[in-house]
Amino acid sequence: MATTPAPHPQAPPKPTWDPRDPVRPLLRPTIRIRLTLLYGGMFLIAGILLLSIIYLFTAQALSDSTSQLPFKVVNGTVQPTSSICQLPVNPTGDQLNDAVTLCLRHQSDRALDDLLRRSLFALLGLSIIAFAFGYAMAGRVLSPLGRITRTARQVAGSDLSRRIELDGPDDELKELADTFDEMLDRLERAFTAQQRFVANASHELRTPLAINRTLLEVHLSDPGAPVELQQLGKTLLATNERSEQLVEGLLLLARSDNQIIERKPVDLAEVAERGVDQVHAEAEAKGVEIRGERAPAVVQGNGVLLERIALNLLQNAVRYNVPEGGWVEVTTEAKDGQAVLVVSNTGPVVPAYEIDNLFEPFRRLRQERTGSDKGVGLGLSIARSVARAHGGRIIAEPREGGGLVMRVTLPI
Repeated sequence: MATTPAPHPQAPPKPTWDPRDPVRPLLRPTIRIRLTLLYGGMFLIAGILLLSIIYLFTAQALSDSTSQLPFKVVNGTVQPTSSICQLPVNPTGDQLNDAVTLCLRHQSDRALDDLLRRSLFALLGLSIIAFAFGYAMAGRVLSPLGRITRTARQVAGSDLSRRIELDGPDDELKELADTFDEMLDRLERAFTAQQRFVANASHELRTPLAINRTLLEVHLSDPGAPVELQQLGKTLLATNERSEQLVEGLLLLARSDNQIIERKPVDLAEVAERGVDQVHAEAEAKGVEIRGERAPAVVQGNGVLLERIALNLLQNAVRYNVPEGGWVEVTTEAKDGQAVLVVSNTGPVVPAYEIDNLFEPFRRLRQERTGSDKGVGLGLSIARSVARAHGGRIIAEPREGGGLVMRVTLPI
C-alpha cells in the first residue's frame, strides 16, 4: 500500500520581480520612493502651516498698528496718544513730520519684534510636532526591520523553525525578509541533515568497534592462547580503544558546536570535583598533585557537557606534566557576573605563539605531546566548542616556568 508523502512546508512568498534582473519596474514601491514621498510631504505640510501662521500673525500685527496710532488730530493739531510718541511744542512742518515718522517707526519696530517672538514660538511648536510625527512615521516604516531582527535573534537561539513571513509592498525590506526566510529553510535542512548524520554515524561507527572489542576480549580471556597471540590481541585492543575514543570525541564535537537549548543550574565546583575524582588515579600513578579551592559558581547549562570541559582540561594537565614533582591546581569562583574555572599545571614550556594551535582538532605542538597514551587530540577542541555553546569562552596562557593556565568563563 502506497504511503502519502508528508506535505512540505510552504515557501515564503517570492517578490513579483526578479532581484537578479537588471531591468526593474520603474513604478516599483521602493523604500527610497516611500521615504521621499513621506518626508517631502511632511516638509511641505510643515512649510504651509508655518507660512499660514506667519501670515496670520503679520495680518494681526498690521491691524493692531493701524488701529492704534500713536497720535491723533484734534481741531487741526496733532496730539500724541501714547507715551512712546513725543511731539515738540509749536513744531514747524518739518519738525512735526520727523516726530510723526519716529513715532511710526517705533511702533513698527514693536510690531516686528512681537511678530518675531510669535513666529519663534510657532516654529518651536511645529518643530516639536514635526519631530514627534517623524519619529512615529520612521518607526512605522522601519518596523519590518525590527521584525527581521527579532526573528534573527530567535534563530540565534537555535530556533530554526522561526520565519519572518513579512507582508506588505514588494519593496527592499520584503525582498530582504524573503531572502532571509529562504536562507533559514536551507539552514534548517542542513542542520537536520547534520543531526541525522550524527545519529547514524553514532550507530554505524560504534557497533563494529564494540564487536571488535568483544571478540578481542574473548580471545584474550583464553588461557591457552600463545603469548604472541595475546600480545597481538592487546595491541589490537589498545588500537580499537583509541578508535572508540576518536569516534566519541568526533561525535561529541559535532553535537557541542550548537547552542544548548535545555539548560539547568549546574555548579562548576561540583563539576570540577567530579573531574578530579575521575583523574585522581591517573594523577597518583604519575606522581601529580591535584590541589586548589573550589568555590560555588552556578551557571545555566548542560551538566554532562560542562563536566566534559573539566575532565578534558584535567586530563591534559595531568598527562602533559613534568615527570617528578608536578601539580595541577583547579579553582572555581563567581566573579563580575561570570563563573570562572581555572586549571593550571606544571609542564613543558609552551611558546605563546603556538597557543592557538592547542584548540584545533588533531593539531599538536611537538612530538612529546602526541603520544598514543595521551588522547586523540580532540580534548581542547571539544572544551572550546562546549564553552561556546554555553555562551562562554576558554583562554589558554603559558605559565611562567612551564605548563599552562586554562581559564573558562561562563555567564551566570
